[in-house]
Amino acid sequence: MKNENPMSEAMYYILLALKEPLHGYAIMEKVSEISCDRINMGPGTLYGILKRLEKDNFIQLADKEERRKTYKMTAVGERALMIEFKRLASMVAEGKSIIEGKVGDEYA
Repeated sequence: MKNENPMSEAMYYILLALKEPLHGYAIMEKVSEISCDRINMGPGTLYGILKRLEKDNFIQLADKEERRKTYKMTAVGERALMIEFKRLASMVAEGKSIIEGKVGDEYA
């Protein structure tokens, strides 16, 4: 995979939204929905990230009707999403262990 650096929160949610092909406005709505309205991005942010995801081969254009472009995740994007999901899950599990006092006496 080309880029194994941690993703920004916005990139992660855009890839989650693109588990199904969507156009720009629908991506913004889906990101808002799956983040429980915690993330509301504007078009400038969205299209900047889409351009980067497309450059990194995480997504590709699925369809274009007049001005509406529909994007879909690639196999590379799917792998990147799973790597990020596992990284985040590990961080939560490690934090939970410390917060609950299960790692070392200094944290109890």
